[in-house]
Amino acid sequence: MITRSRQVALVLTAVLAAGAACQARDHRPPEPGRPAPSASGRPGFTLVASGDVLPHTSIIERARYDAGGTGYDFRPMLAGIRSVVAPADVALCHMETVYGADGDYTGYPLFKSPPEIAHALATTGYDGCSTASNHTLDDGSDGIRRTLDALDRAGVRHAGSARSEQESRTVTVLRAGGARVAHLAYTYDTNGLPMPPGQPWAVALVDEARIVEDARAARRAGADVVVVSVHWGTEWQDAPDERQTALARSLTASNTGGRPDIDLILGTHAHVPQAYEKVNGTWVVYGMGDQVAGEMTGHDGALDPRGNQSTVGRFTFAPPAREGGRWQVTRAEFVPQFFDVDAGRVVNLNQALARGAELRSVRDRIRDVVLSRGAAQDGLRMGE
Repeated sequence: MITRSRQVALVLTAVLAAGAACQARDHRPPEPGRPAPSASGRPGFTLVASGDVLPHTSIIERARYDAGGTGYDFRPMLAGIRSVVAPADVALCHMETVYGADGDYTGYPLFKSPPEIAHALATTGYDGCSTASNHTLDDGSDGIRRTLDALDRAGVRHAGSARSEQESRTVTVLRAGGARVAHLAYTYDTNGLPMPPGQPWAVALVDEARIVEDARAARRAGADVVVVSVHWGTEWQDAPDERQTALARSLTASNTGGRPDIDLILGTHAHVPQAYEKVNGTWVVYGMGDQVAGEMTGHDGALDPRGNQSTVGRFTFAPPAREGGRWQVTRAEFVPQFFDVDAGRVVNLNQALARGAELRSVRDRIRDVVLSRGAAQDGLRMGE
């Protein structure tokens, strides 16, 4: 009998050998300050990651307006963060919703988004997206298929949901500088919606043993860096909950031969920015917040501007001094941003402070939350 980890390793080994899983970013100029190559000549790389793309009805309407009333154009919406995303060697987003078709697009509570979002993500500079969320089954297997098909057409890789059992066992690997980066993604739940009949593999659910097993299989098959996206946490809570912190401790403590199995954890779902923290020597982003969303209301029904605040994480990795060693994060940064619901635009707060003291207070609130668990002492800095 072939175990799941053996299946993953076999599939990933074949993908790596064929070179089909690696997406090169050779068109980008070298980034100033990038770590020098190791003795083996392998260069370091920079990874950026951002929070939930959650197109409410108002977001869909804005994209139609930006397209001149014909089709949907999400590129202007994301243009304000392109200067952060595009220069990275590998950039990851979180696509919270599934896509509809032929004008059948809806917002909350069962999302079906225009597939044109995929093209906008690619234009912004994203290489891949996590697609495991509590909304992944909002339109069953058809929604998953349309979403992954659209991302494929746009050249955006994906992890966390699947159209086939074989795809569910295939680890997403991206080329970043001199490294092969495996991207795994999981969600805590699917809002109670059952898996499609005969497709228990359609969405990857959070299970500690499975995450570790998948990470180890990816490493054995040649991944240099393993990044795990987790859709988790308590909505509208600035602080990570006990389930988040416990899972973070456990996952970051897992190692094989003295080398951690997971190199970075990226959290989504809570709708608000949450802390960054170095746990057992590994960076954990508990929650990046919503990068794109309409006006958000909390559990009390009142508008909550925190639902339009988020961060982009940026991590610079240096190659190990010896083959088989760990790729180390030599620089960790966060970039505060918010979504201007009136203008329908993502705003890089550090580049927009000239707009007034109100934005400065938003930036400062995000900074305080991000640093609330002592990340500054471990070297986390606010970037632009």
